[in-house]
Amino acid sequence: MIEELIKVCGRSVSRETFDKLEAYAAILVEESSKQNLIAASTLGNLWQRHLLDSAQLIRLLRPGSCIDIGSGAGLPGVVIAIVTGDPVTLVEPRRLRTKFLHVVKSHLSLDNVTIIHGKATAVSAKFDNITGRAVAPATEMLAMTRHLSHSKTVWILPKGRTAQKELDDVRIAWQGTYRLEPSLTDEAASILLATGVQPRGTR
Repeated sequence: MIEELIKVCGRSVSRETFDKLEAYAAILVEESSKQNLIAASTLGNLWQRHLLDSAQLIRLLRPGSCIDIGSGAGLPGVVIAIVTGDPVTLVEPRRLRTKFLHVVKSHLSLDNVTIIHGKATAVSAKFDNITGRAVAPATEMLAMTRHLSHSKTVWILPKGRTAQKELDDVRIAWQGTYRLEPSLTDEAASILLATGVQPRGTR
């Protein structure tokens, strides 16, 4: 599995890092019996559906900070934090899931992780990377997070079969540079990348 992890994230991964991901997976499975963190039907394929799917975003990140909107179970934010060691902010409005994220942070000693209980609109800092997994359509995601961006910020948004439609909608609503990157874990999915995002009619 470590070889697959290295392949999808495009960087070397130490045994210690891999062990930490395995520990996270164990916590995730245990907590999923108490609250609906991830779909029960995907627990048997946890690495492919969730951990590797999250890790593949790492190859697309620019160096620096990352914010994960609607982090939920910590996907993809916790995976990014473990593998990269870069500062990652997890934003989650649901109290039980925020509590779970604090447990993960403490148990895995993730000193590079900041957890915010609330919505993206309550955050005021700027980030180099913005991501979110199954939070909202891309046009809405850009609207709720643009205040968190600077001129070189990259949005890395995992999308399923609706990726092309969401890209078309984004281009209508927002100026910017966009492309779809094929998913390495699901041939039917893509990752929407966006930079230089501005409302239409602005320069």
